[in-house]
Amino acid sequence: MLPTELQRVIEGVKAVHPTRRTVLVASAAAGGALMVGWYAFAKDQTRDDGKLNAFVTIAPDNTITIMAKNPEVGQGAKTALAMMIAEELDADWSHVLIAQADLDTTVFKGQYAGGSMMTPENYLPMRQVGAATRALLVKAAAKKWSVAESECTTSKSVVYHGASHKSARYGELAAAASRFEAPDAKTLVLKDPKTFTIIGEPTVGIDSARLVKGAPLYGIDVTLPGMLYAVFQKCPVFGGKVRNANLDAIKKMPGVKAAFVIEGGSKEVFEAEGGTVSSGLLPGVAVVATSWWQADKARKALQVVWDEGPYATTSTESLAKEAEALFLKPATLSLRNTGDADSALKIAAKTVEARYDYPFVAHVTLEPQNCTARVANGKAELWAPTQLPESGRGLVAHTLGMDVKDIIVHMTRSGGGFGRRLMNDYMVEAAWISKTVGAPVKLVWSRADDIGHDFYRPGGWHQIKAGLDKDGKPVAWKHHFVSFGKDKKFASCAGMSPDSYPAGRIPNMIYDASLIQTGIPMGPLRAPGENALVWVFQSFIDELAHAAGKDPMEFQLELLGKDEKLPGRGDGLSTGRSRGVLEKVRQMSGWGRALPPRTGLGVAFAYCHLGYAAEVAEVSVAKDGVLTIHKIWSAVDVGRQIVNPMGAENQCQGGIVDALSHALNQKITFANGRTVQTNFDSHMPVTMHQVPPMEIAFVLSDNSPTGLGEPVFPPVIPAVTNAIFAATGKRVRSLPIDEKTLAV
Repeated sequence: MLPTELQRVIEGVKAVHPTRRTVLVASAAAGGALMVGWYAFAKDQTRDDGKLNAFVTIAPDNTITIMAKNPEVGQGAKTALAMMIAEELDADWSHVLIAQADLDTTVFKGQYAGGSMMTPENYLPMRQVGAATRALLVKAAAKKWSVAESECTTSKSVVYHGASHKSARYGELAAAASRFEAPDAKTLVLKDPKTFTIIGEPTVGIDSARLVKGAPLYGIDVTLPGMLYAVFQKCPVFGGKVRNANLDAIKKMPGVKAAFVIEGGSKEVFEAEGGTVSSGLLPGVAVVATSWWQADKARKALQVVWDEGPYATTSTESLAKEAEALFLKPATLSLRNTGDADSALKIAAKTVEARYDYPFVAHVTLEPQNCTARVANGKAELWAPTQLPESGRGLVAHTLGMDVKDIIVHMTRSGGGFGRRLMNDYMVEAAWISKTVGAPVKLVWSRADDIGHDFYRPGGWHQIKAGLDKDGKPVAWKHHFVSFGKDKKFASCAGMSPDSYPAGRIPNMIYDASLIQTGIPMGPLRAPGENALVWVFQSFIDELAHAAGKDPMEFQLELLGKDEKLPGRGDGLSTGRSRGVLEKVRQMSGWGRALPPRTGLGVAFAYCHLGYAAEVAEVSVAKDGVLTIHKIWSAVDVGRQIVNPMGAENQCQGGIVDALSHALNQKITFANGRTVQTNFDSHMPVTMHQVPPMEIAFVLSDNSPTGLGEPVFPPVIPAVTNAIFAATGKRVRSLPIDEKTLAV
């Protein structure tokens, strides 16, 4: 599931016609397909500076600088994109430098981070960039030596002519090579993966050495001459506005340069009756000072009278009561209706019923939201840790009444994204404040700002009834999902696909939904939708396995059935690839072995963002309910090639840790229209002692390489909760896990 803003960017990418001087760049097509665009330098441009195209510049000393066009949010894009180019370029990796590109939609396409799409959209185009650059260097060498290009070979940034024993470093050829027109993409011959020397090699992230030394790489580290610092106090109630505030008193505080009300209002993403939730500029009070400490101290002295709007009575309890009432009524939205589930349930040999619920969850990126803006004389320059820089630029242009061509966006490294930085509210806030005070401004959110004004992963409630035949095979599934939305439209990332697995594997299925209208802002969080839904579906499948008296692993494999593609998102779920990761993780974990008392194994799998992952968790539960997760095994299929095994394993480990935080600790609750949690003490990521050993294995399949940011996350929670059932006989149907309910 791609969030609306991200899908809009992907669908908006267009190829352009080639002109004389061309440069290869990647562009994206809807659904994750690839297009190759050839983009132009100016026709009258004469180049001899070693800049062979928008991606590669080679200096006389043989240093190669490769531009990373996508934002780096910790997923390794900056390194992996360069590896793809450097491989086909036959570059000496030890002499490669990598620079972060700014937002430049005239040259680059698909400059975003999200949906695990960086690898599938760029793997072929970036390799073609490298191959095209290498071809230019070979052409320059062949012309210099008056030999045929076909007689030249390359290795580690050197061109060789075997017959004459001549050689030239790329740095000697770059100026001449940059004068040639790039070759047609159709003429490029890419390497056989068996000959790769860079792709597939474990590679330390290009910024890692600087990061461990605390180098200033993040958005929060940006400094500008004459820069001021800002905080922005928004209404704690969603949809609230400012009535009045003690601005005169605040302006007199030490270091304060300005304090003013922002009326807000831009780019609505969800409109509810009586109020609006905005991804742009919300109402509030801005305080600007010579240091962030002074600005925040002044903010603490603010006395604001709020118009709390229509959502001031919203609470977790009121939402749960509304969900309960909706379960007693017919569903209002039909998602899937195949066969005759009601009749099949009546004649089933055995039926199983269950309710599941999960809470709202915040992103809590380690680096709080921030942006540095300089707006003056009709121009704007922004330094932002954003996942969607083009969307952020458009939001700023729309809100400030500017033309996008007058706005420069520098993409800084982000201290985590997880979907939160697909929303660019912090960018437009910084730009507005800078324009108002007439000076460069760094806006930094506090952790309370970050948790209290997130676009939360939506909560949800599920009521499911399924039927088994006399052989223990599922024959019917009836599912009522209570979520959030309006007018039969789900709120952002609150939906459920009609093709959610096991759709297509049970003959009689009903997926229905009912919607609660609310002003709570919602949005994508790592593996949007699937991060919670897979827990529900894989947990209930485990319930059916036990009800059928079958081994859960065997039940999963049997339910998948013959090899085929099931209709659905992306390119559809492959039952064969799903079985492949399940069989691998069964072997890894020693599934079926004898275990100590109150110890169990649980299994789950998911198809998510074009990737497949299966996990087994081993847990034990003490008699007092204390849970210990001993180990998690993960088998992952993301195609035929792992670009950077070190980065890939880190992505998998991070996904597991993130999922464990949701399983064990994290929950957002509401009272009086406000978020109750304010910091890590009440919305805690897992601590070191809660993180178990992990074993990751990649199942290579003959499929295009895909991303790893999301696929590993969804199966983790059901693997753990299914293991808890195996250990104790107690089913976890509400998140996060409450150890008190596991006690004997």
